[in-house]
Amino acid sequence: MTQFAPTKIIKTDMAILGGGIAGLWLANLLKNKGYDLLLLETHALGGGQTLASQGMIHGGMKYTLSGALSGASESIADMPSYWRRCLCGDGDVSLHNTRILSDHFFLWSGESVSSKLTTFFASKLTRGRVTPVDSDHRPAFLRHQDFTGSLYRLDDLVIDVPSLVANLAHNLDGRCISIDADYQLNETEAGRYCLRSHSQSQEIHAQQFILCAGGANQGLLDQLGVDKPEQQLRPLQQVMVKHQHPFDFFGHCVGTDSTPRLTISSHRLPAGERIWYLGGSLAEKGAPMSEEDLITLAKSELNELIPWVNFDKATWATFHVSRAEAKQPGLIRPDNAFAETINNTNICIGWPTKLTLAPNMANQLLSLLEEKDIQPLFANNKENLQGLIAAPFAKTPWEIAFPPAVPIEETLAKRFIEEDEDD
Repeated sequence: MTQFAPTKIIKTDMAILGGGIAGLWLANLLKNKGYDLLLLETHALGGGQTLASQGMIHGGMKYTLSGALSGASESIADMPSYWRRCLCGDGDVSLHNTRILSDHFFLWSGESVSSKLTTFFASKLTRGRVTPVDSDHRPAFLRHQDFTGSLYRLDDLVIDVPSLVANLAHNLDGRCISIDADYQLNETEAGRYCLRSHSQSQEIHAQQFILCAGGANQGLLDQLGVDKPEQQLRPLQQVMVKHQHPFDFFGHCVGTDSTPRLTISSHRLPAGERIWYLGGSLAEKGAPMSEEDLITLAKSELNELIPWVNFDKATWATFHVSRAEAKQPGLIRPDNAFAETINNTNICIGWPTKLTLAPNMANQLLSLLEEKDIQPLFANNKENLQGLIAAPFAKTPWEIAFPPAVPIEETLAKRFIEEDEDD
């Protein structure tokens, strides 16, 4: 006769579904408010959109390329200073152990659009947010004599996203839990739901379930039979270039579109090799293209923009990712993060729209919980964690695309082998 394990009943204040930046940031904020919580992840922490991000925490200046301030640019104007406070330990969430890759990034243009940008960036509307860069202070690869465009420094920052994910997860003291993808949200009484995982024999009862699963949110809404809100996806295909040049760069190249023609961020593989990660309009236009065709286009773009930099010995790869957002009329890009309660139930949902706005989404959700007057009931119940499996960490797109010939663990082990004393 088959023996079935008894179902483990877990009670907590908050159950957050999704271990990307949205769920991790919200979990940190709620823990700091005294709530007991579990963050549930079906794959790996930071997988999907989060580790595919370029790590740029910007104040919206890249949305002003049409020569005017926009709703998108103004809604996130204060986000760099918000993140800086957290990085210094003075904000709502502690990011003390998150690496900063750069305390600024650049915006550069060719001659064809320089005059329009120069006029706009010199106006009082952008004062203090954009600074012209003279030739003596250009980054290394833009000091070439053939560079004739304009260069500006944006007072924003770039963070190392893997260290951000690790920092946020560490703050949660073991509450990032792996859960099988077969779980279901089941209605138990009028307007209240619990989560059941039959394969793991677990049943989770929470005062509030919060859907922060990025692109998987739509599947959860479908499971609940909910029509509103809806999700839209913005597909991208980013290009990765492993090169030999001794410089890093973080910045946007301005074209004729309202979004950057090309965005470059620099990253390192575990063994130290440099990666340029290419986004912007290139990634949007490249979404439906084959990997080969997009790499050809990326090579052409770089050759046109910085022809003096040689990429003959570079190695190329691409990575597909879709940004999940709350659906907008005409599928336009949302200006802000989104948070909402689903049909007067104990389920909320949120999409941060972009990495920069994760705190904005978390604060919106916190306001919804405060409106419901939900008070902490299960403060730091360690018994909940017994027998649960910790969620693993995801790899970055460049670690997936360029795996080491020898596993990094083996490389480190060989580096520290002690000589035999008998030799």
